[in-house]
This record gives sequence, structure tokens and C-alpha cells, in this order.
Amino acid sequence: MVCSEIINRHACPMSPEGTSGSDASPRLIAQSFLDQHPDVATIDILLPDISGVVRGKRIGRDQLPGIFEEGAAFPASVFGTDVTGDSVEETGLVWELGDADYPCRPVPGTLVPVPWTARQTAQVMLTMTDPNGVPFFAEPRVVLQRVFDRYRARGLTPVVALELEFYLIDRKREDHAPPIPAVSPVTGARQATTQVYGLDELDDFEAVLDDVANACRLQQIPAGAASAEYAPGQFEINLTHEADPVRAADHAIMLKRAVKGVARAHGMNATFMAKPFSEDSGNGLHIHTSVLDADGNNIFADPDGGKLGSPTLEHAIGGLAATLSDCMALFAPTANAYKRLRPHNYVPMSACWGYNNRTCAFRVPAGSAAATRIEHRVAGADANPYLVAAAVLAGILHGIETRAEAPPPIDGNAYETEKPSVPKTWVEALDRFASSDFVAEWFGEGFRRVFHAVKEGERRDFEAEVTPLEWRWYLTTV
Repeated sequence: MVCSEIINRHACPMSPEGTSGSDASPRLIAQSFLDQHPDVATIDILLPDISGVVRGKRIGRDQLPGIFEEGAAFPASVFGTDVTGDSVEETGLVWELGDADYPCRPVPGTLVPVPWTARQTAQVMLTMTDPNGVPFFAEPRVVLQRVFDRYRARGLTPVVALELEFYLIDRKREDHAPPIPAVSPVTGARQATTQVYGLDELDDFEAVLDDVANACRLQQIPAGAASAEYAPGQFEINLTHEADPVRAADHAIMLKRAVKGVARAHGMNATFMAKPFSEDSGNGLHIHTSVLDADGNNIFADPDGGKLGSPTLEHAIGGLAATLSDCMALFAPTANAYKRLRPHNYVPMSACWGYNNRTCAFRVPAGSAAATRIEHRVAGADANPYLVAAAVLAGILHGIETRAEAPPPIDGNAYETEKPSVPKTWVEALDRFASSDFVAEWFGEGFRRVFHAVKEGERRDFEAEVTPLEWRWYLTTV
């Protein structure tokens, strides 16, 4: 059965959780959803880990009301696992806690049908607390919520929008062989040229992209239009601006899952790997941010209506510049991410900014004064959306609170005029992260320790692996 037919089968005019009553009991919410979707047989309960990998369990429909009423149990060590799924003992979340289960409860608004599977199913996201009901310190969603709370304590509201790039690739691949772009369902050929914003490229994969759009509508993910990007088989989908950054990051996680699921339903894979191809563009995660005051005014906008922004905008950029290197391990969290950091690939290499300038790390897009915002262009699509948003928002508020001074804006090609200043290697970024007072203050010393332990263990394992390239270069030549 093709994916569009599956989506039509799930179509329902109700809200994701089947009831619009905000005062409904958790059990009633779950039961109402089941009543609206009588053919749903199983539900995936999802818990994104520290790398943004979605972990979880699959339960029967009869278990769902109990999950909503009493929660589900997951070990705290799920946030101490690396990208391969191995537990990292140095996090202190494994044996020191007896690998104990902690309670997890559904995130409101995330119980939705899953339209890309052959059998009717659904999904709901969870969030963890400790046994005393305190949000769990090492969960990325909780880290972002704490940063958001600091804004709200000042009467400020950050408005954010995330953009995600990805490749559609062939599902069939030999071991140790590089990936290749997926075959177009329309032409039967692989794209071989770069046509940024090309419409023919969208037509080639229209069925896939349409099903992604339909899945987003069904799951109430506020996604905008798709566009072809800078390499064969590469696309971008933008999420719309939201005044709740935690919800915005929830939607980014859901979007990645939807893209991957729909691609599989069409016989191909989708990858958000930062640099899947040596010679082609990498995949980025860009985040647009403005900040509203208690009266709903954009504090980045020039009060006189000009297009250069307010002094507060420059303080925010100063904060982002001052904290970029401290947070580089969050923006580039994998070994592959540092292969994306190359000049002239639309990947900023220094803490610079400019108006309408995509060669800069922090771009102030063209537009009306009321729409003044900062686009943070550093992170790869392999980064955890919660942690990217937390780092960007923390940097902005740090700059506002300390009245940080921004460097002069850059005109022209920043790759030519600005010396690279971001950490160039994974080990350098992790060392900077581990010693950062900014990270400890804004994200907590416990989170800093856990994230560093996970990624440092992952880095050591990666660098210990002997690769096919080494065999090809050195096996018989040295």
C-alpha cells in the first residue's frame, strides 16, 4: 500500500489527542484518541536521547490509557547512551543508579497517528522525571525548558523556527560503500547535478515530499514548503515560527521521524547526517530567533522602524559570538560533523555576523523591522534540536544580560575576510565544552558532565576504529 493511501486511511478532523478539552483527564485523552482511531493496534512511546536519537517501546492500544494515567518506566541510562546505543558508564547514569527505571509521562499534544506504516499505529513523546517528580536533569528537553524559563522570568518570549536539510538516498548499499542519491520515482534516474531551488528536482520526488507534507498535517507539525538544496537529492523543510521553543524542538524531532518513515515507505532512506558526501554540501540545522517583550514587541527591531535593528540585537549577537566555541560540541556533536566545517560550503567558520549575509555564523535576514531576527547557521542536521535551541537561546540571553559587544558586521565574503575561530576538531570542541563555565551555569554541571562523557566515549571508540581508507592507503605501502 502506498504511503498516501495509508495517510488517507488515518485522516481524522479531530485534534491529535482526540479531544480539545484542556481539562480532560489523562486517561480520557488517551481513550478519546483510541475511540477516534479504532484501527490503531500499537503505539510507539518515544524518548529522544542526548544525541537526538529516538528511543522507545511499542505498546498495545489497551496499554495506552495506563501510560497516560500512570506514566511509563525507562532507565535513566537512556540519557547515558551514545549514538550506537551503548551505555557509557562514565556518565554516572548506569551502575551508580543501579540502572534504575525512572517515570516518564506523555508530552501533551504529541499523541498522533503514524501514517507511514502498513499497520495502523500511533506515537506519543515522553519526558522523564526523577522519583521525586523533578524533571530529569540530563534530558535535553528539560535543559531547553530551563533556558526557556529564564526568559519567562524576565517577561520575555523567544520565537524560534528551525530549518532542517536532508538527503534522500538509495536504500541498497554495500558494506563500506558510500551512499548514493535515491532513484527518482518519476524518471527512474539518479539526480547528478546541483539545482538549488530547482522545481524539476521537487517534481522528481513529488510523491515523497507530498507524503511528508501530508504526514506533517496529520501530526500537526507546522512545516512550510520543501525546497531543493545545493546537491543532488538534498532538500530542506522549514518549520514555522513558534513562541514555545520546547514545542518547536518537539516538532523538529517529529519532522525528522516523519521524513525517515515516509522515505522508507517509498523504498528509500533519508539521512540527516552532517556530511554524507565528501564533495557535496552538508546538512544543516538553522534556527531563526526573535524575542518579544511582555507587550509582544520584538526587542530586536529598530524602534524607529529602520532595518538595522536595535542595540539589544547587537548585544544578543555579542552573546552568541562569545559563547559559540563553548557550545560547538552541541552544534557539531559527531565525528562526521567536523567534515562539514569547510569554507565556501555555506558553513560559517568564525563567530561573525552580517545583514543578509549567508557566509556569516549569525545572519540578520532582510525584511521588515517587525520581523527582525537572528539566523544561527552553524549547527549540522545531526545535532539534537533541543540542545541547539538551548545553546542559541542561552547565548542570546547571556548577551542581553551582560550587554555583550558584537563584532562589526561583515559585508561580502566572510570566508575570505574572517580567520576561522571555531573549534576545528571534535576533541577540541569537547575540551572547550567540558571546561566552560557558561555551559555549567546555563545547562547545569550535571548535564555538562553527562554530555561530555557520552560524546568523549563515542569519540574514543570512533578514533579506535580502523577504516577501509587506512587499509587502502597503508596496508601494503608502508
